[in-house]
Amino acid sequence: MPELPEIELYREALGRTVVGHPLLRVRLASPFILRTWQPSLGDCEGRRLLSVERLGKRLVFCLEGDLFLVVHLMIAGRFKWAAAGLKPAAGRVVAAWFDFESGTLALTEAGSHKRASLHVVAGREALAAHDPGGLEPLGCTPEAFAERLRSENHTLKRSLTDPRLFAGIGNAWSDEILCAAGLSPLALSASLDDEAVARLHEAVETGLLEGLVRLRRACGDKFPSSELITAFRPEHAVHGRYGQPCGRCGTTVQHIVYADRETNYCPACQTGGRLLADRSLSRLLRDDWPRTIDDL
Repeated sequence: MPELPEIELYREALGRTVVGHPLLRVRLASPFILRTWQPSLGDCEGRRLLSVERLGKRLVFCLEGDLFLVVHLMIAGRFKWAAAGLKPAAGRVVAAWFDFESGTLALTEAGSHKRASLHVVAGREALAAHDPGGLEPLGCTPEAFAERLRSENHTLKRSLTDPRLFAGIGNAWSDEILCAAGLSPLALSASLDDEAVARLHEAVETGLLEGLVRLRRACGDKFPSSELITAFRPEHAVHGRYGQPCGRCGTTVQHIVYADRETNYCPACQTGGRLLADRSLSRLLRDDWPRTIDDL
């Protein structure tokens, strides 16, 4: 799923590419992506795109007349840009096309689970209903971060990825942030002392900013490619590296799996060498479940 750095990269690229131009029309390849019926897509045609904003993990196309297109890419949604005169993206992966005089922006979604969404809303009050309320992690004060983290007692993994608590952090960046902070993903937010909270806050800001800078450098002035917008990057220390050496210390990365979400962590960097219990395997193996790196 594109998270804060990737969504911000899209926002910046759209600002260079289509902001200031009229949106000629929106064509749907899949009717299921559109989740609202009033205002209609027809109401958006011909209106100038004033700006593109980020609302957590959502992108908001702000049009003349106080109309907004709210796009949530979810897990597999991506944008592809084709300048005028070039053939836009086509095929079963395309969910919608946004036509401008300068070219066509295609919204694609690979895979069989179609979760990406498009909402058309009128007015800032209606737009606010799409904001889960999470604190923006970049630029927030240490005090505001600590207050929000401790407002509910959850595991750190859940706290960081809860859009009601923090905006824009998902599975990939939470793994990297927790590794950088040296904290277990299963540690409870209410149990952290002030030093650990400060360390986590610094890891959030540093990790997200460095990730965005790397993406900007790799993208340049081009429109972001689908290969660039990925949750699995070679510079990651733990995310997507299960069974491989930790990018920080070389210890074999472990994981725990719950539902369709996988949490990757380094036992040496984050849990003092202790292996976290995987819900399914630890129940199956019982006493044979390894408790430490040495046992493994």
